[in-house]
Formats: sequence, structure tokens, C-alpha cells
Amino acid sequence: MKVVGNLFVPKDLDRRTSHPALVVGHPMGAVKEQSANLYATKMAEQGFITLSFDLSFWGESAGKPGNAVAPDIYSEDFSAAADFLRAQSLVDKERVGAIGICGSGSFVLSAAKIDPRIKAIATVSMYDMGAANRDGLRKSVTLEQRKTMIAQAANQRDVEFAGGKIQYTGGTPEVLTEESSAVDREFYDFYRTARGYCPNTTTHPTLATNAKFLNFYPFADLEIISPRPLLFITGDQAHSREFSENAYQLAAEPKELVLVPGAGHVDLYDRVGLIPFDKLTTFFRANLK
Repeated sequence: MKVVGNLFVPKDLDRRTSHPALVVGHPMGAVKEQSANLYATKMAEQGFITLSFDLSFWGESAGKPGNAVAPDIYSEDFSAAADFLRAQSLVDKERVGAIGICGSGSFVLSAAKIDPRIKAIATVSMYDMGAANRDGLRKSVTLEQRKTMIAQAANQRDVEFAGGKIQYTGGTPEVLTEESSAVDREFYDFYRTARGYCPNTTTHPTLATNAKFLNFYPFADLEIISPRPLLFITGDQAHSREFSENAYQLAAEPKELVLVPGAGHVDLYDRVGLIPFDKLTTFFRANLK
């Protein structure tokens, strides 16, 4: 399967030696043009070689059906990106780190647990895509609701195996109504407006595969990443703050939790005045020496 990415190389880079590099993963349901390219560009401006990419089944990357949920493969994408970077003559293969935004924060942690080549890891506005689907925000999903989701996904598999139409679920709503939640409105303001819209994604995963997130536990055995450092960045107003705080509690040292004052979840996708690029730069310079 081909994974498509954008490689950013600082213009004034000394090509006679090797340099640190970063893999950057986009939010769940997004593509590299949404947030990941911004982070990759800003970190390249600080001297890092960076690679943003489309997760498998999304954007320009391979995988059928499109928009399928495959957490293990999403995690493998980060290791595949590390494969690519470590093979480049300009990259010091022992100085490769990674940034995961939103859902990719959970995918990069899953990857790092079994890939010690990823030497330092930062997550931004992280969503634990397993817990978010099993339990909802602030554990708002009941056991019966979870069983209903599982049954719907299983029934849809039968439909599609018989040649029926693919159905989609979740993601960002196409329209807002009076009943739309604050979270829906936050995502809508990014994905459905000129601010963050990209024609390469609908943001909606397939119904038949979305239940796979229920078997995804990226925070299990998180301490195995130590002594590689972890940085968790989240807005102090973010609806997703619970996931970064939970991961921080479960991780072993060295670790750091940064709360960005006044920032919501989606603010850290693209609000350059709020995103702590200085902190990211300091973290990776110190830990990819």
C-alpha cells in the first residue's frame, strides 16, 4: 500500500551532514493538507526535516474502501514514515521524532510503543480514538449504545458483502441545526468553511469499519515508551482535554503536559497565535540531539 506524504526540507540546510526529522500525522478524518502540513512547515522553519502524510484509506494514500477505519494500519503508517525518513541521506536515523494531532496522537502512541526508532513523541489536541468511540466524551456513551453501534456495523458488513452501498458515520456534520452541539459547531467551523475545507476528505469514516475503534487501546502499556520523552499539548478549554490528561497520568517519565491558555480543541489545528511552536521546537531540539 502506498502512503502519500509531503517532505519539507529547510532551504538553508547543510547538506553535508545529517539532521533531525519529524513525522507529522493529521487529525482523524482529515488529510495532510488540514493541520499536518502547517505543523510540518513551521517545524521545518526551525531546522527539522519533516514529513506529513495521509493516513492509509484517506486522502491520496492507498486503501479500499476509502475512509475505512483500521487503527493498526494507521499506527503502521507512522512506522512506515519513519522507514522513509531513516533512509534519506539528509536524515540522522537516530534523531527521528513524531507529532500526532487529534486522532493521530493516539495512533503515534500506538506506533511508538513497538517502534523504538521514534525517539521523541508529541501529541496535540489528542483524541484517544478507542475511548472516544467506546465511552464518548466524559463517558457519555452507555453499554447499550455501544452494543447498538456494534450491531449496526455488523449488519452493514452483510449489506456491503452482498454488493450494497457503503454507508458512513460520524465525522463533521454537513449542516448545522438548532440541535447541533458545541463540539459539532467547533469542527464545522474548520472542516466545512474556507478555514480548513479540503476536497480530499468528507471526514466521515465507513459505518462497517468504525466499530474497530472499540478494540483500540492506545494507552495500554504506555509506560513501555519510557525513557523516550512524551509531550502532551492540549487547550485548557478543549473538549478533548481529558484524553491528554489521562495519557499523561498513565505514561512513565520523562513526560510533560502543557495546557494552552484559552485554546479549544480545534484552535490548535491552525491558530498559529495559540499553537506553542516554541515549546515543540525546544522539546525536539533537546530530545533529538
